[in-house]
Amino acid sequence: MMEAVSCGGVVIYRGKILVLYKNMKNKYEGWVLPKGTVEDGEDFTETALREVREETGVQASIIKYIGKSQYSFPSQNDVVEKEVHWFLMMASSFYCKPQREEYFQDAGYYKYIEASHLLKFTNEKQILERAYDDYLRLKKSNLWGNKKYY
Repeated sequence: MMEAVSCGGVVIYRGKILVLYKNMKNKYEGWVLPKGTVEDGEDFTETALREVREETGVQASIIKYIGKSQYSFPSQNDVVEKEVHWFLMMASSFYCKPQREEYFQDAGYYKYIEASHLLKFTNEKQILERAYDDYLRLKKSNLWGNKKYY
């Protein structure tokens, strides 16, 4: 068994959520949230911000830690146990550009219900729900977008 740690973000701009469509070598991989592997010397926040920027071209700000998801999948010679740490993030615009080198074919901001339906993995849908609830609480309290909060 191999262990892997990744970090990612639920990125929101004007109430819409950033998701990516992955299609590797004409094989449907599905819609996902941006995330990636922690590199040597990085803390989780640095990894999450870097991966969002690399995969989507988005410069985001971290609002808060949301939690982690865990899952396993088979690799060539082993089973990978993966842990992903998630952050609620705010983007400064609707601009995004999918990272073609990682087989992302599309990226965009979608309403919550659309993003939830698009996402392929149940654990990412659960993280989205948690993050969006936090976003709504912050917005209701007039704290979303308030630089004093983060």
